[in-house]
Amino acid sequence: MKDPYKTLGVARDASAADIKRAYRQLAKKLHPDLNPGNAKIETQFKDVSHAYSILGDTKKRKQFDQGEIDASGQQKGWQGGFYQEQAGQAHGSKYRPFDFGQDVNVEDILSDLFGGRGGRGARGGPGGGRGGRTVKQRGADVSYTAPIDFLDAAAGAKKRIRLSDGKALNMSIPAGTQDRQTLRLKGQGMPGANGGAPGDAYVEVHIAPHAYLTRKDDDVHLELPVSLQEAVLGATVDVPTVHGKVAMKIPPGSNTGTTLRLKGKGIANRKSGGKGDQYVRLKVTLPEKPDTELKDFVERWSASHDYDPRRKAGMK
Repeated sequence: MKDPYKTLGVARDASAADIKRAYRQLAKKLHPDLNPGNAKIETQFKDVSHAYSILGDTKKRKQFDQGEIDASGQQKGWQGGFYQEQAGQAHGSKYRPFDFGQDVNVEDILSDLFGGRGGRGARGGPGGGRGGRTVKQRGADVSYTAPIDFLDAAAGAKKRIRLSDGKALNMSIPAGTQDRQTLRLKGQGMPGANGGAPGDAYVEVHIAPHAYLTRKDDDVHLELPVSLQEAVLGATVDVPTVHGKVAMKIPPGSNTGTTLRLKGKGIANRKSGGKGDQYVRLKVTLPEKPDTELKDFVERWSASHDYDPRRKAGMK
């Protein structure tokens, strides 16, 4: 067996606290549950654990320093009594390789390593062994990005989305979700080990732009084309919102730039519980090809009316 001081990397005059600290650092690095299937690391972990079983025990450390026991923990020059004493223990071996010493609790060590999640199992070492312990390990979290429809993000929806790696996830999209917001999908990450809970999936949503609706905070904005007759005479028209179409009255004599408000037809605010508004800006639109009748009417009308919009705007 190796010199336990060299195994832990501490000097012979190291304090009990220094020895304990060195062991904890090595145990965290070499624990078999963090290095599954690595026989070399598992052997190193056993050596470290055995070294600490001597140096972490005040009585055994004193016996080792005085040459009464060797690095394996056996009394020097006498193979009988010590072997028989240890053979009577539960392990039935010459020495107990995972005795943590009198001032260290295995639960304390495992709590440092895995946040206190422990269980029974069949792996060697303080994290397990024949008749020992294994530690439940929570699965790793995973991160994705996903495109989301503008209306789904604004009004809320439940969707099954397919991610870039081919995996499909069921998502609840809360009303009012913002672009680049990250949604947590509990339990849809990597599976846990030794019966541990699965990790979570974190999905950063990228909201696709809408064809004609835009968002500003909790309000929605729309530029609505209206006909000449609707603007002049007034009308009731259907207007798209994030909640579906609603009827809106256009006052007679409306002009391009006239903005109308649809109260409460914006986006839900999750904190306040209220909703924003939708603002509809009118845009008077002439026919693509004005016919002769419209031209004749405008000529007759303009001959008897002093109408100069640029003068009214102060441009003359």
